[in-house]
Formats: sequence, C-alpha cells, structure tokens
Amino acid sequence: MRRLGLLAVASAITLVLGATSPARALIVFDPNNYVQNVLTAARELQQINNQITSLQNEAQMLINQAKNLVSLPYSLLQQLQSSIQRTQQLLAQAQRIAYDVQQIDRAFSTSYAPATSSQSDQLLISNAQARWQNSYAATQDALRVQAGIVSNLDTNRVQTSALVTSSQGASGALQATQAGNQLLALNAQQLADLTAVVAAQGRAQSLEAGQRASAQDQGREQLRRFLTPGQGYQSSNVQMFH
Repeated sequence: MRRLGLLAVASAITLVLGATSPARALIVFDPNNYVQNVLTAARELQQINNQITSLQNEAQMLINQAKNLVSLPYSLLQQLQSSIQRTQQLLAQAQRIAYDVQQIDRAFSTSYAPATSSQSDQLLISNAQARWQNSYAATQDALRVQAGIVSNLDTNRVQTSALVTSSQGASGALQATQAGNQLLALNAQQLADLTAVVAAQGRAQSLEAGQRASAQDQGREQLRRFLTPGQGYQSSNVQMFH
C-alpha cells in the first residue's frame, strides 16, 4: 500500500511540472554575431558601390570615345576646290604668251629675237608691235588674277571664322583634328592664290623687260641702218588728194 502511495505522489508531481513548463522556447541574442553580420553587410554594400562607380566610369569612357569618333559636321572642301578652280581658270585664260615653255621659246626665237641686218623694216615693226601687245595682254591678265584673288578674301574670312568656331566647340578629338586640317587646307589655298598673283605679276614684268630689251636692240639696228651709206634720195610722184 505504501508503494502505491508513492507512485501516486510522483505522478502528481509530474503533472504539475508539465503544467508549469513554458509554452515557447527562449530567443538568445549574440552581440558578437550581430556585429559580424553588420560588418559583412557593410563590406558587401561597399563592394556594390565600387562596382557601380566602375560601371559609371566605363560608361563615361565609352561616351568620350564615341565623341572622339564623331566627324565634324562643317566642311569647306568644296568651297576650297571652287576657289582654286577659279584661280586656275584665270591663269589658263592668259592671252598670247601663256604659261607654256614651248610657247615662250617660240616667241623668243621670233618676235623677241635679236634684230639682224637680214630682217626687213616691216618685220622689225611687226615684231615690235607683237611685243607691245604681249606686254599689254600680260598686264591685263595680272590685273584679272589680282581681282579674282581679292574676291576670295571675304570668302576666306567667313570660312576661317566658321572653322575656328567649329574647332572651339569640338566635342571630341576627331572633330578638333578635322577642324585643324581644314584650317591648314584653307592656308594652302591662300598660298596658292598668292602664288598665282606672283606668277601673273612676274609674267607681266618679264614680258615688259623683254620688250624693253628687244626695243633697245631693234633701235640700235635701225640706227645702224640709218647711218649706213646707201642709195641717195630718189624723187617720185606722190598723189595726196583725189
């Protein structure tokens, strides 16, 4: 009987303990683990920010490279070619003795050749007239070339202003380089105009000098003929009025 009583007491104690146990488990907070987790998250966030910055830099680099490959929208190549062609046309329109070596050689072997005793007075006069016409035409040609070059000055001024503006507003290296190249081309065109003026003026001066030299030589020959004894004056009938 005593043993049954002890079992009953033990059973009662077990029921009481079971009724008083907590309904849920306790949550344990670990500060060290929390700090480590925060630091890990911060490092990962910094890495993400670094990757974003790197991508932004690469994108900006690609944008800059794209700008460097953009061509200059302004081009004066056609205008430069037109100006040079106009100057060439003026030079090609040179009258009488033009810019041709063979033609110059023929002229100096005929009308500019030294006067000889075998040439008739009529031939001497004809050569002198041809030389004067050559000088007159060369002077006119030089003036026409100069007028054509002067007409290009205003066009060159506008082109230079446009190129400088384009160069200053260039978005990339290619545009700046192209603007610089076109400025060099414009300078080359201006040098070509200057060369044309010098050539035309030099041609006129050379023909004028040739005319003076030939006139002096012809004058000596005519003086020699005048002073050389020959047949005296012979009278002849001349009809002056009808």
